[in-house]
Amino acid sequence: MPDPDYVSRAVEVLKIAADALTTSAERLEPRQLERAIQLLADCRGKVVVAGVGKSGLVARKIASTLTSTGTAAVYLHPADALHGDLGIVTPMDVVVALSNSGETDELIAMLPHLKHRNVPIIAIVGGIKSTLARNADAVLDASVRHEACPLNLAPTTSTLVALAIGDALAATLIQVKGITSEDFALNHPAGRMGKRLTLKVRDLMHGGPDNPTVSPEASWMMIASTISKGGLGAVNVIDEAGRLAGIITDGDLRRSLERVKAVHLEKLTANQIMTKEPVVVSPSQLAYDALQLMENRPRQIAVLPVVDDDRTCLGLIRIHDIVRSGL
Repeated sequence: MPDPDYVSRAVEVLKIAADALTTSAERLEPRQLERAIQLLADCRGKVVVAGVGKSGLVARKIASTLTSTGTAAVYLHPADALHGDLGIVTPMDVVVALSNSGETDELIAMLPHLKHRNVPIIAIVGGIKSTLARNADAVLDASVRHEACPLNLAPTTSTLVALAIGDALAATLIQVKGITSEDFALNHPAGRMGKRLTLKVRDLMHGGPDNPTVSPEASWMMIASTISKGGLGAVNVIDEAGRLAGIITDGDLRRSLERVKAVHLEKLTANQIMTKEPVVVSPSQLAYDALQLMENRPRQIAVLPVVDDDRTCLGLIRIHDIVRSGL
């Protein structure tokens, strides 16, 4: 059983952090914030984010967030910059420098070299009268009254505020640049969100020689044989022009057995068994949308015909294929 004092202390830390974020939002100077956003939006190169220690860890996260949301960014360690890595910075870039004190030695040592390259500097800084702030083109106040650490020493609220300001810049740039969810997905192709926004029906469908088809006059035995050979649990019924007339599934075959005596099965044709006007998808539709079509129905379906604009049959897509893709 945890000590109640420990629990209350942990809750208090969260409250201190929340209060620091609220205060930061109220303290940010609008003109400085606007200047910072404009510099980033107009950047023709990349954003170089720099910081040391805990600020360096926050800088890495900000660079990662910017990159994943459509603004190319890299992290640069100030100490490494002074030993050759400064070559990554070009006049087309913008530097975002993080320091709680604004007097971090390695960061301050970079400033003359950044000025020589005419690189704009955005400072996310606790000391707004510091050397870093005085040399920055835009100053974002990340100061806090005290750290959540009971010793008021370990960077806690200060790093949280700096990170939140970085996130605010990245999120605002999404709107300023008109980044869409499709753009976001292009940078996240391996994630579920990326797949939902990029994976198309054509990527998962069974088409060409793998598209089992029969004519409307096909016999029951021909239908059963085609479904069995195709291995997809269904067959498209197409007319002479190759247009979709209907679809027959394993379930349709079983139901036909219930309606007709076995001796009369040979007289049944695809036209009598098929589902006419079935739900269809196009190859350019998102696979996730096809999944929704299958699932969001009073009676779920497991396979959809794929057709083009003039209803020419191109193939089949199964719910199994979509689920297996990771959607």
